[in-house]
Amino acid sequence: EGQRPSPRAVAVRACGRGRAPNMSLSTSKGRKSSRRSGGGGVDRRSPDQDAVRCEMGEAASRRRARTGGGAARRAERSAHRVETARFIERNIPLFEVLDEAALETIEANAETVLQEVGVNFAANPAALDRWREAGADVQGERVRIPRGLARELCAHAPSRFTQLARNPEKSVEIGGDTMVCAPVYGPPFVRSATGGRRYATMEDFRNFVKLGYMSKWLHHSGGTVCEPTDIPVNKRHLDMLLAHMTLSDKPFMGGVTEPSRAADCVAMAEILFGAETVQANTVMTSLVNVNSPLTFDDVMMGVLEVYARNNQACIVSPFVVGGAMSPVSVAGTLTQVLAEVMAGVAYAQLVRKGAPVIFGTFVTSIDMNSGAPTFGTPEASQILYGAGQLARRLGLPFRSGGGLCGSKLPDAQAAYETANTLNAALLGGVNFMLHSCGWLEGGLVASFEKFVMDADQLGALHKMAAGVPTDLKAQAMDAIREVGPGGHYLGCAHTQEHFKSAFWRSDLLDYKPFETWDEEGARDTQALAAARVESLLARYEAPPLDPGVAEALGDFVAARKAEMPDAFS
Repeated sequence: EGQRPSPRAVAVRACGRGRAPNMSLSTSKGRKSSRRSGGGGVDRRSPDQDAVRCEMGEAASRRRARTGGGAARRAERSAHRVETARFIERNIPLFEVLDEAALETIEANAETVLQEVGVNFAANPAALDRWREAGADVQGERVRIPRGLARELCAHAPSRFTQLARNPEKSVEIGGDTMVCAPVYGPPFVRSATGGRRYATMEDFRNFVKLGYMSKWLHHSGGTVCEPTDIPVNKRHLDMLLAHMTLSDKPFMGGVTEPSRAADCVAMAEILFGAETVQANTVMTSLVNVNSPLTFDDVMMGVLEVYARNNQACIVSPFVVGGAMSPVSVAGTLTQVLAEVMAGVAYAQLVRKGAPVIFGTFVTSIDMNSGAPTFGTPEASQILYGAGQLARRLGLPFRSGGGLCGSKLPDAQAAYETANTLNAALLGGVNFMLHSCGWLEGGLVASFEKFVMDADQLGALHKMAAGVPTDLKAQAMDAIREVGPGGHYLGCAHTQEHFKSAFWRSDLLDYKPFETWDEEGARDTQALAAARVESLLARYEAPPLDPGVAEALGDFVAARKAEMPDAFS
């Protein structure tokens, strides 16, 4: 049998890195994970703890070998096939709201902000050390970045990357002319036609993941589609990621509420994909919000450090409410957004050169009478268009938009505001659209009915993005000659050949005559959506997953939960 290697050697070998990961993983039940050190906001683990995590990965590999993939292949043959559209590839021009002079002015002003005003990296000595070594002026927690340095560092990030899905047919490309649609993210409440508005549960979360898997036009499973408030805060990331990995085969996002939880997500991804695949490819895209204005807190940066170090993508996204967290003017807000994004993306490159990063922009305005955020407004669209131009000039993928609205119900207000933002996202060059479906009440609520309403409308974006074909068949000259003056096209050969695919058709909305609609119960769109939710969930079948991998994931989640006491804050 030979001599057993040291725990440190096992950890390094199994994880395939020059040094073992430094996220906390206790080996005894009920032991609390260590506090983040001052050195970068990252938990430290003992060699024995590293060995435990990596030995679990080895166990997963042994299960794969034991099953030989036979069970997975049998499951694949018998599985119910669910159609998923390929990510959008635009064949239409983008709308550009800023001219060259305006873009140059905003870029120059952003450089001035970084050099003269600076940004704060709070409670993160390791980040300050990295910036100091890179040539920045560091005074306390304030980092002033010399003109040109941030842009130079940003150039190392890829302009386009592939995020792998466990089903290779559903992997997505993020950047260039593409657009990837992901669902709502973060609401603590859910709303349904039968249950009303209430706190979200883990069962709600699983149902949203199932709906996402069943939605043809949704490319990505997302992340925190709702906050399962019945699960302890320090453990819910495990249940959420397990749901994405087992109930869907689309790409997914990782947890971001604490660095050690991000490390758990990396560990689970290694079980699902294999450690070497994770280190060589992007298998998670995760959201890292900037604490606007101009502040990067230790939790978010600790999470970014974990993902960047492991080659996983982060969306560096200023969270801006115009008039409260940024200037009231569009140009002023764009200046601040660009400065914040450049600082965050540049920092990711200091952690690992070439780490994939997305230029994020979440912008809403504020109602100056009530103080409530507003959505679907002209100013928000102008900022989205302008930020898209700035992202393309920086050579980075762009995240913005979504099915955003302030309405309390999936009603006309919700539809108008959502349509405004979805169309702006398509025409503004968004590459990763979070909140594509399900968003309600300013992001406080994930609505089941609005989820399927929005997911249906994403099909219209696919059709619009394809552009207008002008080949011989599209020119339809034979049809015009066949029908001639005074005829009709219903029975002509061209119509018979193309009628099934000529026009996009909703799978949800009602196109029936009044009499038929009335006889069927005179249902409005919300009632139709409720019926579709029920139908999709009734037809859901889980995508096949190797039983050995599923067992290893379950074991990892159980072990991590067992070693931590519940915490709800």
